[in-house]
Amino acid sequence: MFVEATTSVVNLSPCFALKSGYYKNLSSRVSVKCTKTASDSSLEKSTNSVKGASLNKRVGSLNDVERREILGSNVIDDKSRWKEEKLEPLWDDGYGTQSVKDYLDLAKDFIKPDGGPPRWFCPVVADGNESPLPNSPVLLFLPGIDGLGLGLILHHKSLKKVFEVRCLHIPVQDRTPFEDLLTIVENTLRFEHDLFPNRPIYLVGDSFGGCLALAVAAHNPTIDLVVIVSNPSTSFDKSQLQLMFSVLEVMPSTLHITIPYILSVVMGNPIKMAMVTTEASPTVNVGKVAENLTMLLPRLSGLCDIIPRSTLLWKLKLLKYGVAYTNSRLHDVKAEVLALASGRDNMFPSSNEAQRLSKTLQNSKICYFTDNGHALLLEDGINLLTILKQSLKYRRTCKHDFVKDYLPPSMSEYKNALAGHMWFQFATSPVMFSTLEDGRIVRGLSGIPDEGPVLLVGYHMLMGLELAPLIIEFLREKNVIVRGLAHPELFTLNSINEFLKFSYVDLMKVFGALPVTPTNLFKLLSTKSFVLLYPGGAREALHRKGEQYKLFWPDKQEFVRMAAKFRATIVPFGTIGEDDIAELVLDNEDMMKIPILNNQIKKANEEAINVRAGMDGEVGNQNLLFPVCVPKVPGRFYYLFGKPIQTKGKENILKDRENAKELYMEIKSEVEKSMTYLIKKREEDPYRGIVNRLVNQPLSTPVHHVPTFEP
Repeated sequence: MFVEATTSVVNLSPCFALKSGYYKNLSSRVSVKCTKTASDSSLEKSTNSVKGASLNKRVGSLNDVERREILGSNVIDDKSRWKEEKLEPLWDDGYGTQSVKDYLDLAKDFIKPDGGPPRWFCPVVADGNESPLPNSPVLLFLPGIDGLGLGLILHHKSLKKVFEVRCLHIPVQDRTPFEDLLTIVENTLRFEHDLFPNRPIYLVGDSFGGCLALAVAAHNPTIDLVVIVSNPSTSFDKSQLQLMFSVLEVMPSTLHITIPYILSVVMGNPIKMAMVTTEASPTVNVGKVAENLTMLLPRLSGLCDIIPRSTLLWKLKLLKYGVAYTNSRLHDVKAEVLALASGRDNMFPSSNEAQRLSKTLQNSKICYFTDNGHALLLEDGINLLTILKQSLKYRRTCKHDFVKDYLPPSMSEYKNALAGHMWFQFATSPVMFSTLEDGRIVRGLSGIPDEGPVLLVGYHMLMGLELAPLIIEFLREKNVIVRGLAHPELFTLNSINEFLKFSYVDLMKVFGALPVTPTNLFKLLSTKSFVLLYPGGAREALHRKGEQYKLFWPDKQEFVRMAAKFRATIVPFGTIGEDDIAELVLDNEDMMKIPILNNQIKKANEEAINVRAGMDGEVGNQNLLFPVCVPKVPGRFYYLFGKPIQTKGKENILKDRENAKELYMEIKSEVEKSMTYLIKKREEDPYRGIVNRLVNQPLSTPVHHVPTFEP
C-alpha cells in the first residue's frame, strides 16, 4: 500500500515511505492515507519464502513500510514503540541465515513493474521482533547499481536490533535523475533530524549508493552523520565499467543474455558469497561451499531482469553524472566517513580510491578487506555491525560512550572468535580455577559471583597473552562479558594508521575492551559490570628478561575506594604460562642499544599517551615497545581466581586511605600467592605439555575438558 504523508494529529514513528517531493516542511505529526496498489497485492499473495518466513513477513511491501493499523484519530505515543530491553551476551544476530541466493530469489518480486517512483521500505526480519534498542539511531541504506535496496539482506537481523533501518528502492524502469534522488534522500534525512536532533543518522552507501551518500553529506554539513561507503563508485572514470558502457551501446540485444554472467564475475567473489552460510571454522567446508555454488549459479540469469540492457545503460549514465557531481563537492563533507575497501574489486580500483578519499575528506577512516570483491556486503566474513563495533562507530548520541553505546558480542562473533583462536586455545589448553567462600579451590569459575559489580584484579602476562582465553571462558561458562580496561594508546592506533586491516586489538573492542580511565571504571561499576583491571598495565605486559611473574603495581589504591563506593566484589587472580609458550629474545633495553632504533623508540614513546606520567620508579617507566620473542613447544596456561573480597558494608571504612591501602596490599599479596601456587602445582599436571595432550587426548576434546592436576 502507498503511504502518503500530510500534516495532521497522528504521531508516527519516523518509519515511512514517501514519493519524491513529499513531506516538505513536515513535523513529526503526520497522518497516513493508505491505498492498495496492484504491486502490493502481488507481493502480499507471494508464496516465496526463505527458511519458513514468507516474503511479506521478511522484507515487507515496498510501499507499506510500517505494518501498523491507524484507526480514526488514535494517537500513537512515540515512547510506546520502544521495548524495555537490552542485548544479552551471545545474542542471535542471524548472520549466515541468509545469502545471495535469498537476494536473487526476492529480487524476482521486487523487479515487478508497478509504475512507482523511488521509495523507502523497512526490512522485516523472520523473528518478527521489529523494535530496536531504546534510542537507536536511524540507518538509511542507499543501494548500488541494482537499485533494489536488498544489499543489506545478510545484515538485516543484526542491524534491526540496534538501528531503525530504511532501505531505498529504485524500480528497474525508473529514470529519476541523480539530483532528484539526492532530494529524496535529503528530505528523509532532514525529516529524521527534525524528529531526533540529538541522534546521529547513519548513511550506508553501496557502490553507487556510496557516491550518493557522500553527495548528501556534502549538502548537509550541519547534521550529525556517520557515512559508511562500501567500494564507492567515485572512481568510475578509472573503472572497468567505462569499457562496458561503450560495448553495451553497440552490442546486439541477442548477446545481452551474457551480461549477467560477466557482471557476476566483476561484481563479487562467488566463492566468498557461497561461504556465507557455512559454519565458522579454521578450515573451509568445501562440500558446503560447492553445494551453495550449485544453487547460486543458475540464479545468476536473474541479473538480466534486475538490470536489463536499457536500465544498465541508464544506470551507467546516471553513475557518470553522479560521480562528477559528488567529486566536485567532497571538500564540503564534514561527516564521519568509514570507507570499506576490497582488495579484489574487479569493478573499481577501490583500494586506491579509499586512499584518495581519506586524503580529501576531513574525518575519515579506511577498513581494508584483502580477499573480497566488489559486492562486499554480500560476501562471507563481512558483518557490518561487527565492523561498526570494531571501528567504534556505533553511537546513539553526538559522542561515542564506551559504556552506554557498547553492544555485547553476538553468537556469530563468538563463534568467529573461537574459530580464529582455535589453534591458540588448543596449544595453551587454558585451565581455570576459582576459590569458594570456604577457601576450597575448584576447577572452573563457580567461585566467582554470578552478578556484578565484580572487579577482577590480576597479573598481566607478556603481551597480554592471557586475555583471549579468559574472556572466552567467562562467556562460555558464565555468559558474562568481562570489560577489560586497556591502555588508551590501543584506541588511537586506527586513527594513526588510516589504511588498516582489522586486528586482534579490534576484536578485543568487540569483546568489551575500553580505555583505562577513572571515568570508565566509574561507569562500569555503576552499571554492575564485570571489570578486568591490571594495575601493572603496560609495564607489566611488556616486561623485560627475567621479570616474568613480577608485579609492577603503583602505590595508588584508588580502584579499591571506587570499588567500595559501588559495593563491588573484588576478585584477585594470578596467571602463569608465558614461560611455557615463548622465550623473550630482545626486550626494551636490548633494542634501545641499537642505534637505528633508539631515536625512533624515544620519539614514539614521547608521542604516546602515558597513563603513569609523574610516577616514580619502574612503574612510571612506560615504553610501549613489543619485545621480540621466539615460540617454544607450548606448555599450558593456568589461572587461579582467589577468594572474593566483599566491599559491601565497608564503604565508610575504605574511605580512609590507610584502610584502602591495607586492602590494596592484601589484593596484591593474593595475586602473588596465586601465581606461586600455580607454578608449584603445574609440575603435577601430566598434561602440561602439548605432546602429552596430543598422545593421550582426542583432538575433539574441548580444551576445558582436558584433565589437569587436582587442586
